[in-house]
Amino acid sequence: MTESVLVTGGTGGLGTAVVAAFADAGWRVVVPYRTREPVGAIGVRADLTDPAQVAAAVEVAASDGPLKAVVHLAGGFAMGGRVHETPVEEFEAQFHTNLRPTYLVSAAAIPHLIAAGGGSIVCVSSKAAVHPFAGAAGYVTSKAAVLALVGAMNAEYGGDGIRVNAILPGVIDTPANRESMPGNHDTWVPPTNIAKTILFLATNASTPITNAQIPVDNP
Repeated sequence: MTESVLVTGGTGGLGTAVVAAFADAGWRVVVPYRTREPVGAIGVRADLTDPAQVAAAVEVAASDGPLKAVVHLAGGFAMGGRVHETPVEEFEAQFHTNLRPTYLVSAAAIPHLIAAGGGSIVCVSSKAAVHPFAGAAGYVTSKAAVLALVGAMNAEYGGDGIRVNAILPGVIDTPANRESMPGNHDTWVPPTNIAKTILFLATNASTPITNAQIPVDNP
């Protein structure tokens, strides 16, 4: 029976590469989306900050074949001032964008992963979570919180056969990033390289790996 994967953020620059990698490997791919329908996957319109809509999207992912993997790509980035210059609303907005969807989707999907005999959750954090830079306290802190959530879920569900890992990319070489940050892109990470890592973490080939924080960056 074909295994299913739920990929959030599956219509973005990284998401399209991840969707293609799983589809090429024979997975049934389900992608929640808000405006732009995914290519090469089953699309489900959903706001991933809304618990009811998240639950409905997860039900679609688990409706045909076992749900064996969840990949969290949805998130966002915002620069600002230093901490004393940043309104708390802007700080908290990054948690709403980067942490809330990861929590809600995981919480809805975990019972299905348990029912399927276990599976894999892969979360995208950021290199900035462990190597912070100035002017993005909300982003840095929310991505560090994703790592803490990975550790918590590993502690709670490792005994159920669920592996939870995080990848920490540097700057990803996407059209949007090239437009917003023109210049030398030699050290940026191609989305296809990250997609290969995520696919590996979702498969049985990576069974010994859990609670890992894996850098995905060019030297």
